[in-house]
This record gives sequence, C-alpha cells and structure tokens, in this order.
Amino acid sequence: MSLLEKLNQDMKQAMKNKEKDKLIVIRMVKAALQNEAIKLGKNDLSEEEDLSVLSRELKQRKDSLQEFKKADRLDLVEKTQAEIDVLVDYMPEQLSEDELFEIVKQTVSEVNATSKADMGKVMGALMPKVKGKADGSLVNKLVQQQLS
Repeated sequence: MSLLEKLNQDMKQAMKNKEKDKLIVIRMVKAALQNEAIKLGKNDLSEEEDLSVLSRELKQRKDSLQEFKKADRLDLVEKTQAEIDVLVDYMPEQLSEDELFEIVKQTVSEVNATSKADMGKVMGALMPKVKGKADGSLVNKLVQQQLS
C-alpha cells in the first residue's frame, strides 16, 4: 500500500472516529506530498520522495517543539507533540543507536576517513543509507565520535 493510499484510508477512519487533531495532521501531510509532486512535475512521488517529505515535516515539528519548550508554551508543546506522534506512525522503523553506530563504523572504513576533515565525505555516503530511519543530529554526533 502506498503512503497516499494509507493516508486516505487513515483520513476516512479519523473522520469516522471524530479525531480532529489526527485529521488535521493527515491533511497537512497530504498537502505537502501534493505540493512536492507539483514542484517536481510528477503525478506520483516515489517511495523515497514520500519519505523525504515526511522527514521534512517531522523535522519541522521537532524544531518547533524545542522552541515552544524554550518559550514555556505548554499548550503548543502538547499540540506539536501530538502531531509528531501521528507523523511517526508513517515513518519507517527507526534504527537503534547500536545499529546506527555499526553503519557509521562501516561507512567510515568504506570511505577511508581518518579525521574530522573527512566528515563531509562520511556524511555524504552515510545519509542515503539511513535516510528516514535515523535522526540527522544523532547521525552527526556518532560520526563525530567515530572520527575523533
């Protein structure tokens, strides 16, 4: 089942169950997917492009969550956290830190990286492998640990 089909099915279910917040998030994701398709001049997005849009939406909300916490806006923190919870359901299963560390170690050896100057080379080779399956900041931290 494609992401769009799953979103449509979940949207109908959210309407039936009167889950207003979930419905809003699903509609936002559908709109983001449609906007991306229009931007790329396609009718249907590939699975990788879907994942890219989902990751971007999730990252935006996580960034907003941090800002709301800093500003002590508990009402917005709760709302944003609920949106994140809905989005996470559509993301692929996340890699554990141990699994991610092994992938980082393997990639560092593949590109023969020896110092922090090789960070860009490592990240360039690593990110396509873990796209959507790991948080970019965690990947960055693990690569820095490995290279130091």
